Amino acid sequence: MFNAEKIANQCIEWIRDFFEKNGKGCNAVVGISGGKDSSVAAALCVKALGKERVIGVLMPCGQQHDIDMAKLLVEHLGIKNYVINIKDAVDGVKNNLPDDLNISSQTVTNLPARIRMTTLYAVSQSVNGRVVNTCNLSEDWVGYSTRYGDAAGDFSPMAHLTVTEVKEIGRFLGLPEVLVEKVPIDGLSGKTDEENLGFTYAELDRYIRTGEIVNKELKEIIDKRHKANLFKLELMPSFKPEDI
Repeated sequence: MFNAEKIANQCIEWIRDFFEKNGKGCNAVVGISGGKDSSVAAALCVKALGKERVIGVLMPCGQQHDIDMAKLLVEHLGIKNYVINIKDAVDGVKNNLPDDLNISSQTVTNLPARIRMTTLYAVSQSVNGRVVNTCNLSEDWVGYSTRYGDAAGDFSPMAHLTVTEVKEIGRFLGLPEVLVEKVPIDGLSGKTDEENLGFTYAELDRYIRTGEIVNKELKEIIDKRHKANLFKLELMPSFKPEDI
């Protein structure tokens, strides 16, 4: 029942309206990984603003085995792009952490994502830009994002679209099928998204949209992850004095 053309056009108009109200004449700055999310987000921005106002930033951490997919996207869209290798920055932070600090695996895994977002804002503030958040509803639902990393940004065109819906929009926009159907790898641990999650996006998307799921154990896992990660989608809690 999902109408990709209708929703894509609504999203394009929403992006235009955002820029009219929050940065008329500004550029959209998007981190390009070569996966479906950054591909569709960039394509939507090109449709909304024109390719001359969309800037892609490729951010390998040392060697990136699939960077050719990111290059394919920027060439397909014809957008200006920069390649900024973040390895020195990542190593700089890790090498200067105190020796007595018990560095967790999550620290190491999430550090590149946060440095990538810092890099995006460095570019954005230099080109009169607004940073695109490329997260989708499926990933946000189970907290599959890095707070202040890929979960950050100035506007989020796909936050209410599932993985399945993002793919359909990608096809409607005429993106190369290899980008739409590229097996998603988190870019942090080297594992696929579904390997990390323990269930498929098809199962998750159906559950989100219909409430239907066959495997009760998976339902418990999804519900637990959703509840535990809701804080990522909320504003930072702040104290408000009663007498002021």
